[in-house]
Amino acid sequence: MPRLTTLSRSVAGKVVIVTGAASGMGRATAHLFGDEGARVAVTDLNPVDDVVREMREAGHTVEGWQLDVGSREDIDRKVAAIAAHFGGIDILVNNAGVSLRTKIDSEEYESKWARALDVMLTGQVRMVRATLPWLRRAEHPRIVNIASTEGLGATPENSPYAAAKTGVIGLTRALAVELGKEGITVNCICPGPIRTGITERIPEEHKQKFARRRTALLRYGEPEEVAQLTFSFCLPAASYLTGQALAVDGGLMARNA
Repeated sequence: MPRLTTLSRSVAGKVVIVTGAASGMGRATAHLFGDEGARVAVTDLNPVDDVVREMREAGHTVEGWQLDVGSREDIDRKVAAIAAHFGGIDILVNNAGVSLRTKIDSEEYESKWARALDVMLTGQVRMVRATLPWLRRAEHPRIVNIASTEGLGATPENSPYAAAKTGVIGLTRALAVELGKEGITVNCICPGPIRTGITERIPEEHKQKFARRRTALLRYGEPEEVAQLTFSFCLPAASYLTGQALAVDGGLMARNA
């Protein structure tokens, strides 16, 4: 039997694009890839200067682009610029998202529905399509789409978000089947209650009450705890893992009572 040392756990030198990287899980993901020696393209609709500065101070190889995943033209321009700057693309982390809670009968429902799907579902499709020519040339191409436990079980007054995230899970499985013959793996992370910009408006006592009632670990998660699993999907050694939707939720989906 050969020694089990043929599959690499290093991303050193790999080029990774992280969308929605100005804060929260995207920021943590960018830092983690930088820590591990990857060359990181930090992108977000919001300014990314602070994240780029943090990462450069840590000695990371990083460049930033302001990117609107709701615009196909902007994506095509920025992805081409990223590939030209770094000499290719190996990994795509589709993390950009928005929080748009609304009731089904509200006057603003259809506009929020359209925005949610445009950013969190169609935006991921646009990013995959734009990066695909370079991913096809990569040695260990990886795509990780960020969905949510809202794609596995919904909460009230959040149907645009839940529909978009459910779509991300279906998209992940479909692309895994379609692109598997080319060696491109496509997986999905479904974060549960995480301390991010989206959840910071929830009062701390409400967070604690919810976590104790609903999660097995009795607490909210931290962005890095999601980033670590995202990173694991992208390892060269994760070569037989595709089409999966992994809940990183502190046991939220496992708990009945």
